[in-house]
Amino acid sequence: MDRITESLIKELLSNHELKSKSESKDFEKLVNYTVVSNEYNKTFDIENLTIGEGNDTGIDGLAIITNGQLIESKDEIDDLIEKNNFLEVEFIFTQAKTSPKFSGGDITTFFFGVLDFFSKKPKLVRNESIKKLVEITNHIYDNASKFKSNPVLKLFYVTTGKWTEDENLKGRIESGNESLEETNLFGKILFTPFGARELSTAYRKTKESVNTTISFNNRITMPEINGISQAYIGLLPYEEFIKIVSDDEGSLLSVFEDNVRDFQGENNDVNGGISTTLNSSDSEIFSVLNNGVTIVASSISPTGNQFTITDYQIVNGCQTSNVLYNNRQSKNINKVNIPIKLIATTDDDVKTRITLATNNQTPIKKEQLASLTRFQRSLEQYYNSYSGDSRLYYERRSKQYNSDNNVLKSRIITVPYQIKSFAGMFLNEPHNVTSFFGLIVRRLNEGKMQIFSPDHLYSPYYTSAFAYYKLESFFRRGSIDTSYRKVKFHILMLFRIIHGKDDLPLFNSKKIDRYCNDLLVILNDDMKTTEAFNKCIEVIDNSDFDKTDKQDVKLVSKTKILIDYLKKEKQL
Repeated sequence: MDRITESLIKELLSNHELKSKSESKDFEKLVNYTVVSNEYNKTFDIENLTIGEGNDTGIDGLAIITNGQLIESKDEIDDLIEKNNFLEVEFIFTQAKTSPKFSGGDITTFFFGVLDFFSKKPKLVRNESIKKLVEITNHIYDNASKFKSNPVLKLFYVTTGKWTEDENLKGRIESGNESLEETNLFGKILFTPFGARELSTAYRKTKESVNTTISFNNRITMPEINGISQAYIGLLPYEEFIKIVSDDEGSLLSVFEDNVRDFQGENNDVNGGISTTLNSSDSEIFSVLNNGVTIVASSISPTGNQFTITDYQIVNGCQTSNVLYNNRQSKNINKVNIPIKLIATTDDDVKTRITLATNNQTPIKKEQLASLTRFQRSLEQYYNSYSGDSRLYYERRSKQYNSDNNVLKSRIITVPYQIKSFAGMFLNEPHNVTSFFGLIVRRLNEGKMQIFSPDHLYSPYYTSAFAYYKLESFFRRGSIDTSYRKVKFHILMLFRIIHGKDDLPLFNSKKIDRYCNDLLVILNDDMKTTEAFNKCIEVIDNSDFDKTDKQDVKLVSKTKILIDYLKKEKQL
């Protein structure tokens, strides 16, 4: 293996606090992280992509991306259908070889493994990782009536060698593609051979901030405004607008993190009306019917009519942008012009004021995932008050720490995992977050769950996130059997119940700070933490709770069994 690839592996393992297993397994992690990071624009756990050893059918990594989300369970597919009433699916398979050459035999084996993965009558033995992903895939194809088009299949075969356009290898690839095309399961099949040079280039790209260049002819420059370096208003043709919301491959970018409202789907009157307009013969009327899109960037570099915008977010117009993206195949879409407000500022307070002001036309529930509410900002600052081994990074915006090499990626807590850890540990709802995030988000949006409330203190949020980080670090190091990973949020709940010295205080009470501090004393001592987590595992093992049963981990009745077991044990 060349020195550059070795260096990339070393950095990846260090940044994600991953334990080195072997050269080949470490290389697989580098490949999976690099490939998927360039295809998926949100933070993810590398472990969720890696196929377990043995009976992997020749597949080293697999990501299933549906409607812009990395899928981990069948339930998430149902949630997306309910929300969007359509499915756009992309399968990403990887095969990683440390060999300094490209092997025709290995390429053929890779194709055979992928074919077998989609086969109704598989010939290869499957491990648990493959079985789980096949179950999700079958559920996707069972709902094929919801496809906008057949799924896209992307195959990445990666070695440490140099790709030389060898005709024999290209022939094997062509034959493999033809076999996959004969299944009629895919709308597009793409095979990409990566050598060491392509891999290192793609890895470096994962650290770049989102940026794009557009032609912005129909604009006016706004007068000088305090706190804003540049500002423009104008109309942007659709073919230029699509560059802002999607990458070169056509995948939707994660540029809506600062938008107060998440995309609500097209099953409502407003978004349905936008879609109808875009598909009508007079679609050009869109520009006078719609309020438009507001984009805030860290910098704008104009050269004539060419504008390069860097580190940008759409702070208003999430609904409009998503509907525009979803209708990109409409025959009338290129007649559309979008009203645009383009602003450059590095002042976070100004960004927040713009976000709130541009989203005040319709009522917004405070419980919705709003990455730029005051609570979220203050929570990030609270995280920053910790240092050393207690340091975590709260990621309000997707991949906001990607370009910072000083940040250990394993210590990044995303908004979804903050919600999951808090709900599991402090709200006794691990059954709702173990494998399915959709339900808890709906309850949050409907105001039925108290998370991110303005009067809440920040200590239980940080404490639950730190407990989650510690537990995951034990899994990575092999200190705790990874088979318990599927019940990690149950473990967090049990940890709090067992080691919380008093009844759980109100989240707006000063008592919650003292309560959490007692838990953090344990969590900051590895020996005490190991003992504490093992006690939780004993409860799971000794109670009527089957961690291998997919339904048990989702049932509130099973969560109650764990709690009742502890109550009975304390009485004894």
